[in-house]
Amino acid sequence: MRDTPYLVVDETLLEANLSAMAAHARALGVALRPHAKTHKTPEIAHRQIAHGAVGLTVATVGEAVVFADAGVDDLFIAYPIWAVGPRAPRLRDLAGRVRLRVGADSVEGVRMLADAVHSGRAGAPPLAIAVEVDSGHHRSGIAPERAVEVATAALEAGLLVDGVFTFPGHSYGSGAAAPAAGDEAAALAIARDALVAAGIPCPVVSGGSTPSARAADGGVLTELRPGVYLFGDAQQWELDTIEPSAIALTARATVVSRREGVAVVDAGSKILGADRASYASGYGRLLDHPDARITALSEHHATIAFPPDAVVPALGTGLRVVPNHVCNAVNLVDELVVERGGTEAGVWPVAARGRTT
Repeated sequence: MRDTPYLVVDETLLEANLSAMAAHARALGVALRPHAKTHKTPEIAHRQIAHGAVGLTVATVGEAVVFADAGVDDLFIAYPIWAVGPRAPRLRDLAGRVRLRVGADSVEGVRMLADAVHSGRAGAPPLAIAVEVDSGHHRSGIAPERAVEVATAALEAGLLVDGVFTFPGHSYGSGAAAPAAGDEAAALAIARDALVAAGIPCPVVSGGSTPSARAADGGVLTELRPGVYLFGDAQQWELDTIEPSAIALTARATVVSRREGVAVVDAGSKILGADRASYASGYGRLLDHPDARITALSEHHATIAFPPDAVVPALGTGLRVVPNHVCNAVNLVDELVVERGGTEAGVWPVAARGRTT
Protein backbone atom coordinates (compact mmCIF):
# COMPACT_ATOMS: atom_id res chain seq x y z
CA MET A 1 0.00 0.00 0.00
CA ARG A 2 1.33 3.42 -1.00
CA ASP A 3 0.85 6.82 0.55
CA THR A 4 -1.34 9.04 -1.58
CA PRO A 5 -1.25 11.00 -3.77
CA TYR A 6 0.59 9.37 -6.66
CA LEU A 7 0.07 8.85 -10.38
CA VAL A 8 -0.97 5.47 -11.77
CA VAL A 9 -0.80 4.19 -15.33
CA ASP A 10 -3.15 1.37 -16.33
CA GLU A 11 -0.89 -0.65 -18.61
CA THR A 12 -3.72 -2.36 -20.45
CA LEU A 13 -5.44 0.90 -21.32
CA LEU A 14 -2.12 2.50 -22.25
CA GLU A 15 -1.37 -0.30 -24.70
CA ALA A 16 -4.85 -0.06 -26.21
CA ASN A 17 -4.44 3.70 -26.74
CA LEU A 18 -0.99 3.27 -28.28
CA SER A 19 -2.30 0.60 -30.62
CA ALA A 20 -5.36 2.62 -31.65
CA MET A 21 -3.39 5.72 -32.65
CA ALA A 22 -0.79 3.66 -34.48
CA ALA A 23 -3.57 1.97 -36.43
CA HIS A 24 -5.15 5.34 -37.20
CA ALA A 25 -1.86 6.69 -38.56
CA ARG A 26 -1.40 3.61 -40.74
CA ALA A 27 -4.94 3.91 -42.09
CA LEU A 28 -4.33 7.59 -42.81
CA GLY A 29 -1.09 6.76 -44.59
CA VAL A 30 1.07 9.01 -42.41
CA ALA A 31 4.05 8.52 -40.13
CA LEU A 32 3.42 8.71 -36.39
CA ARG A 33 5.85 10.81 -34.38
CA PRO A 34 4.19 11.21 -30.95
CA HIS A 35 5.02 14.11 -28.67
CA ALA A 36 6.93 12.75 -25.69
CA LYS A 37 6.49 15.87 -23.54
CA THR A 38 3.28 14.21 -22.37
CA HIS A 39 4.89 11.17 -20.75
CA LYS A 40 8.61 12.08 -20.46
CA THR A 41 9.26 8.39 -19.85
CA PRO A 42 11.71 6.18 -21.81
CA GLU A 43 9.73 3.00 -21.11
CA ILE A 44 6.71 4.51 -22.85
CA ALA A 45 8.82 5.91 -25.68
CA HIS A 46 10.07 2.43 -26.53
CA ARG A 47 6.51 1.14 -26.53
CA GLN A 48 5.46 3.88 -28.95
CA ILE A 49 8.29 2.94 -31.31
CA ALA A 50 7.39 -0.73 -30.98
CA HIS A 51 3.89 0.22 -32.15
CA GLY A 52 5.37 1.79 -35.28
CA ALA A 53 6.32 5.37 -34.40
CA VAL A 54 9.15 6.61 -36.66
CA GLY A 55 10.66 8.63 -33.82
CA LEU A 56 9.62 11.11 -31.16
CA THR A 57 8.70 14.75 -30.93
CA VAL A 58 10.04 16.70 -27.94
CA ALA A 59 9.85 20.29 -26.76
CA THR A 60 13.39 21.01 -25.53
CA VAL A 61 17.01 20.03 -26.04
CA GLY A 62 16.97 18.59 -22.51
CA GLU A 63 14.09 16.27 -23.32
CA ALA A 64 15.82 15.22 -26.54
CA VAL A 65 19.00 14.33 -24.65
CA VAL A 66 17.09 12.10 -22.23
CA PHE A 67 15.49 10.12 -25.05
CA ALA A 68 18.73 9.97 -27.04
CA ASP A 69 20.43 8.54 -23.95
CA ALA A 70 17.61 5.97 -23.83
CA GLY A 71 18.35 4.84 -27.39
CA VAL A 72 15.84 6.82 -29.46
CA ASP A 73 17.76 7.87 -32.57
CA ASP A 74 15.25 10.03 -34.50
CA LEU A 75 14.05 13.16 -32.74
CA PHE A 76 12.18 16.33 -33.67
CA ILE A 77 12.40 19.34 -31.37
CA ALA A 78 9.16 20.99 -32.48
CA TYR A 79 10.07 24.38 -31.12
CA PRO A 80 11.87 27.46 -32.53
CA ILE A 81 15.08 26.86 -30.57
CA TRP A 82 17.18 29.96 -29.90
CA ALA A 83 20.57 28.28 -29.79
CA VAL A 84 22.83 30.54 -27.74
CA GLY A 85 24.87 30.01 -24.57
CA PRO A 86 25.22 26.48 -23.19
CA ARG A 87 22.33 25.29 -25.37
CA ALA A 88 24.48 25.64 -28.53
CA PRO A 89 27.12 22.98 -27.74
CA ARG A 90 24.43 20.71 -26.29
CA LEU A 91 22.52 20.95 -29.56
CA ARG A 92 25.68 20.33 -31.59
CA ASP A 93 26.51 17.25 -29.53
CA LEU A 94 22.97 15.93 -29.91
CA ALA A 95 23.05 16.41 -33.69
CA GLY A 96 26.15 14.25 -33.78
CA ARG A 97 24.40 11.41 -31.96
CA VAL A 98 20.93 11.12 -33.52
CA ARG A 99 18.97 12.06 -36.61
CA LEU A 100 17.82 15.50 -35.43
CA ARG A 101 15.22 17.92 -36.77
CA VAL A 102 14.55 21.30 -35.16
CA GLY A 103 11.70 23.75 -35.68
CA ALA A 104 12.33 27.25 -36.98
CA ASP A 105 10.12 30.18 -37.92
CA SER A 106 12.61 32.96 -38.67
CA VAL A 107 15.67 33.68 -40.79
CA GLU A 108 17.50 34.79 -37.65
CA GLY A 109 16.63 31.53 -35.93
CA VAL A 110 18.05 29.29 -38.66
CA ARG A 111 21.24 31.32 -38.82
CA MET A 112 21.61 30.92 -35.09
CA LEU A 113 21.06 27.16 -35.42
CA ALA A 114 23.70 26.95 -38.15
CA ASP A 115 26.20 28.87 -36.03
CA ALA A 116 25.50 26.60 -33.08
CA VAL A 117 26.03 23.39 -35.04
CA HIS A 118 28.87 24.47 -37.30
CA SER A 119 30.73 26.55 -34.73
CA GLY A 120 33.38 27.41 -37.33
CA ARG A 121 34.46 23.80 -37.73
CA ALA A 122 34.51 21.45 -40.70
CA GLY A 123 32.70 18.16 -40.43
CA ALA A 124 29.78 19.58 -38.48
CA PRO A 125 27.01 17.10 -37.68
CA PRO A 126 23.96 17.29 -39.95
CA LEU A 127 21.00 19.26 -38.65
CA ALA A 128 17.64 19.44 -40.37
CA ILE A 129 15.01 22.08 -39.81
CA ALA A 130 11.28 22.11 -40.41
CA VAL A 131 9.68 25.48 -41.01
CA GLU A 132 6.91 26.17 -38.52
CA VAL A 133 3.82 27.84 -39.95
CA ASP A 134 0.85 29.33 -38.13
CA SER A 135 -2.36 27.48 -38.97
CA GLY A 136 -4.64 29.44 -36.64
CA HIS A 137 -3.35 28.91 -33.13
CA HIS A 138 -1.40 32.19 -33.35
CA ARG A 139 1.45 31.14 -31.10
CA SER A 140 4.75 30.59 -32.92
CA GLY A 141 4.98 30.01 -36.66
CA ILE A 142 5.40 32.12 -39.78
CA ALA A 143 2.65 32.84 -42.30
CA PRO A 144 2.46 29.83 -44.65
CA GLU A 145 3.18 31.98 -47.69
CA ARG A 146 6.53 33.00 -46.19
CA ALA A 147 7.85 29.50 -45.47
CA VAL A 148 10.28 29.78 -48.40
CA GLU A 149 12.12 32.65 -46.68
CA VAL A 150 13.08 30.47 -43.73
CA ALA A 151 13.78 27.37 -45.81
CA THR A 152 16.05 29.30 -48.19
CA ALA A 153 17.97 30.86 -45.32
CA ALA A 154 18.47 27.41 -43.80
CA LEU A 155 19.88 25.98 -47.02
CA GLU A 156 22.16 28.97 -47.48
CA ALA A 157 23.44 28.45 -43.93
CA GLY A 158 24.30 24.81 -44.63
CA LEU A 159 21.34 23.18 -42.89
CA LEU A 160 19.06 20.51 -44.27
CA VAL A 161 15.36 21.24 -44.81
CA ASP A 162 12.94 18.42 -44.00
CA GLY A 163 9.75 20.33 -44.75
CA VAL A 164 7.06 22.19 -42.83
CA PHE A 165 5.05 21.73 -39.67
CA THR A 166 2.34 23.33 -37.58
CA PHE A 167 0.48 22.86 -34.32
CA PRO A 168 -3.30 23.23 -34.59
CA GLY A 169 -3.65 24.18 -30.94
CA HIS A 170 -6.97 25.92 -31.57
CA SER A 171 -8.40 22.38 -31.73
CA TYR A 172 -8.73 22.65 -27.94
CA GLY A 173 -12.28 23.94 -27.72
CA SER A 174 -15.84 22.70 -28.01
CA GLY A 175 -16.48 21.60 -31.58
CA ALA A 176 -13.11 22.99 -32.67
CA ALA A 177 -11.25 19.82 -33.71
CA ALA A 178 -12.52 19.40 -37.28
CA PRO A 179 -12.27 23.11 -38.21
CA ALA A 180 -8.74 23.24 -36.77
CA ALA A 181 -7.76 20.17 -38.78
CA GLY A 182 -9.06 21.92 -41.88
CA ASP A 183 -7.03 25.04 -41.06
CA GLU A 184 -3.99 22.85 -40.48
CA ALA A 185 -4.29 21.14 -43.88
CA ALA A 186 -4.85 24.43 -45.70
CA ALA A 187 -1.85 26.17 -44.10
CA LEU A 188 0.48 23.23 -44.60
CA ALA A 189 -0.56 22.82 -48.22
CA ILE A 190 0.23 26.48 -48.93
CA ALA A 191 3.64 26.19 -47.26
CA ARG A 192 4.46 22.88 -48.96
CA ASP A 193 3.48 24.16 -52.39
CA ALA A 194 5.52 27.33 -51.87
CA LEU A 195 8.64 25.31 -51.10
CA VAL A 196 8.15 22.99 -54.06
CA ALA A 197 7.55 25.94 -56.39
CA ALA A 198 10.86 27.41 -55.20
CA GLY A 199 12.65 24.16 -56.03
CA ILE A 200 12.95 23.05 -52.39
CA PRO A 201 11.80 19.47 -51.76
CA CYS A 202 9.25 19.13 -48.95
CA PRO A 203 9.10 15.47 -47.91
CA VAL A 204 7.78 16.19 -44.41
CA VAL A 205 4.40 17.86 -43.85
CA SER A 206 3.85 17.50 -40.13
CA GLY A 207 0.89 18.37 -37.96
CA GLY A 208 -1.45 17.04 -35.38
CA SER A 209 -2.78 17.38 -31.89
CA THR A 210 -4.75 14.84 -29.90
CA PRO A 211 -8.13 16.56 -30.44
CA SER A 212 -7.58 17.05 -34.19
CA ALA A 213 -5.83 13.75 -34.96
CA ARG A 214 -8.99 11.91 -35.99
CA ALA A 215 -9.86 14.68 -38.46
CA ALA A 216 -6.33 15.05 -39.89
CA ASP A 217 -6.08 15.20 -43.67
CA GLY A 218 -3.91 12.35 -44.89
CA GLY A 219 -3.92 13.87 -48.36
CA VAL A 220 -1.79 16.74 -47.06
CA LEU A 221 -0.03 15.53 -43.93
CA THR A 222 2.81 13.04 -44.04
CA GLU A 223 3.37 12.98 -40.27
CA LEU A 224 1.16 13.13 -37.17
CA ARG A 225 2.34 14.37 -33.74
CA PRO A 226 -0.32 13.77 -31.05
CA GLY A 227 0.79 13.66 -27.42
CA VAL A 228 -2.00 13.24 -24.88
CA TYR A 229 -3.71 10.36 -26.72
CA LEU A 230 -1.81 7.64 -24.84
CA PHE A 231 -3.14 8.69 -21.41
CA GLY A 232 -6.12 10.95 -21.95
CA ASP A 233 -7.09 13.54 -19.36
CA ALA A 234 -10.08 15.54 -18.17
CA GLN A 235 -9.68 18.05 -21.01
CA GLN A 236 -9.89 15.31 -23.62
CA TRP A 237 -12.84 13.79 -21.73
CA GLU A 238 -14.72 17.08 -21.87
CA LEU A 239 -13.83 17.58 -25.54
CA ASP A 240 -15.19 14.07 -26.30
CA THR A 241 -11.78 13.09 -27.68
CA ILE A 242 -11.57 10.10 -25.34
CA GLU A 243 -14.08 8.00 -23.45
CA PRO A 244 -13.51 7.97 -19.68
CA SER A 245 -13.21 4.18 -19.86
CA ALA A 246 -10.05 4.64 -21.96
CA ILE A 247 -8.27 7.11 -19.65
CA ALA A 248 -5.02 5.39 -18.70
CA LEU A 249 -3.56 7.77 -16.10
CA THR A 250 -5.11 8.88 -12.84
CA ALA A 251 -3.97 10.35 -9.56
CA ARG A 252 -4.75 8.16 -6.57
CA ALA A 253 -6.05 10.30 -3.74
CA THR A 254 -7.62 9.84 -0.31
CA VAL A 255 -10.64 11.61 1.20
CA VAL A 256 -9.26 13.55 4.14
CA SER A 257 -12.25 15.77 4.94
CA ARG A 258 -15.97 15.73 4.14
CA ARG A 259 -19.21 17.56 4.73
CA GLU A 260 -22.61 17.54 3.15
CA GLY A 261 -22.20 17.37 -0.63
CA VAL A 262 -18.43 17.86 -0.50
CA ALA A 263 -15.30 15.74 -0.14
CA VAL A 264 -11.73 17.01 0.08
CA VAL A 265 -8.88 14.81 -1.10
CA ASP A 266 -5.12 15.03 -0.66
CA ALA A 267 -4.32 15.57 -4.35
CA GLY A 268 -3.86 19.29 -4.95
CA SER A 269 -2.17 21.37 -7.61
CA LYS A 270 1.24 19.93 -6.71
CA ILE A 271 0.27 16.63 -8.31
CA LEU A 272 -2.69 17.47 -10.55
CA GLY A 273 -1.36 20.72 -11.97
CA ALA A 274 -3.43 23.89 -11.89
CA ASP A 275 -4.61 24.14 -15.50
CA ARG A 276 -8.25 24.91 -16.13
CA ALA A 277 -9.19 25.68 -19.72
CA SER A 278 -12.13 27.95 -20.47
CA TYR A 279 -14.26 24.97 -21.50
CA ALA A 280 -13.39 22.85 -18.44
CA SER A 281 -16.15 22.28 -15.90
CA GLY A 282 -13.71 22.01 -12.99
CA TYR A 283 -10.10 21.38 -11.99
CA GLY A 284 -10.34 17.67 -12.81
CA ARG A 285 -12.76 14.77 -12.92
CA LEU A 286 -13.34 11.53 -11.00
CA LEU A 287 -13.50 8.30 -12.98
CA ASP A 288 -15.81 6.60 -10.52
CA HIS A 289 -18.01 9.65 -9.91
CA PRO A 290 -18.44 11.28 -13.35
CA ASP A 291 -21.05 13.76 -12.11
CA ALA A 292 -18.75 15.17 -9.40
CA ARG A 293 -16.56 18.18 -10.09
CA ILE A 294 -13.38 19.55 -8.52
CA THR A 295 -14.53 23.09 -7.71
CA ALA A 296 -11.46 24.37 -5.89
CA LEU A 297 -7.80 23.45 -5.93
CA SER A 298 -4.99 24.44 -3.62
CA GLU A 299 -1.51 23.00 -3.22
CA HIS A 300 -2.51 19.92 -1.24
CA HIS A 301 -6.31 19.94 -1.36
CA ALA A 302 -8.89 19.29 -4.06
CA THR A 303 -12.45 20.22 -3.12
CA ILE A 304 -14.97 17.98 -4.85
CA ALA A 305 -18.67 18.85 -5.14
CA PHE A 306 -21.09 15.94 -5.53
CA PRO A 307 -24.65 16.11 -6.89
CA PRO A 308 -27.38 16.63 -4.25
CA ASP A 309 -28.54 13.01 -4.37
CA ALA A 310 -25.05 11.47 -4.32
CA VAL A 311 -23.43 9.74 -1.36
CA VAL A 312 -20.23 11.55 -0.43
CA PRO A 313 -17.37 9.04 -0.04
CA ALA A 314 -16.34 8.32 3.53
CA LEU A 315 -13.14 9.52 5.14
CA GLY A 316 -10.23 7.37 4.05
CA THR A 317 -11.83 6.38 0.75
CA GLY A 318 -9.44 6.11 -2.18
CA LEU A 319 -10.48 7.95 -5.35
CA ARG A 320 -9.19 8.01 -8.93
CA VAL A 321 -8.76 11.61 -10.04
CA VAL A 322 -8.27 12.56 -13.68
CA PRO A 323 -6.06 15.66 -14.06
CA ASN A 324 -7.21 18.35 -16.44
CA HIS A 325 -3.87 18.46 -18.29
CA VAL A 326 -1.90 15.26 -17.98
CA CYS A 327 1.35 16.74 -19.38
CA ASN A 328 1.60 19.05 -16.38
CA ALA A 329 0.70 16.34 -13.90
CA VAL A 330 3.39 13.98 -15.17
CA ASN A 331 6.00 16.73 -14.94
CA LEU A 332 5.27 17.02 -11.20
CA VAL A 333 6.27 13.47 -10.24
CA ASP A 334 9.47 11.43 -10.28
CA GLU A 335 7.80 8.16 -11.20
CA LEU A 336 4.66 6.57 -12.56
CA VAL A 337 3.22 3.56 -10.77
CA VAL A 338 2.18 0.92 -13.32
CA GLU A 339 -0.80 -1.33 -12.70
CA ARG A 340 -1.84 -4.41 -14.61
CA GLY A 341 -5.26 -5.84 -13.87
CA GLY A 342 -5.57 -3.64 -10.79
CA THR A 343 -2.30 -4.90 -9.29
CA GLU A 344 0.91 -2.91 -9.09
CA ALA A 345 3.31 -4.23 -11.73
CA GLY A 346 6.21 -1.81 -11.58
CA VAL A 347 7.44 1.77 -11.52
CA TRP A 348 8.61 3.85 -14.48
CA PRO A 349 10.93 6.81 -13.83
CA VAL A 350 9.82 10.10 -15.42
CA ALA A 351 13.34 10.69 -16.67
CA ALA A 352 12.66 13.85 -18.70
CA ARG A 353 10.69 15.74 -16.05
CA GLY A 354 11.91 19.26 -15.47
CA ARG A 355 14.06 19.29 -18.63
CA THR A 356 12.87 22.72 -19.67
CA THR A 357 15.99 23.92 -21.50
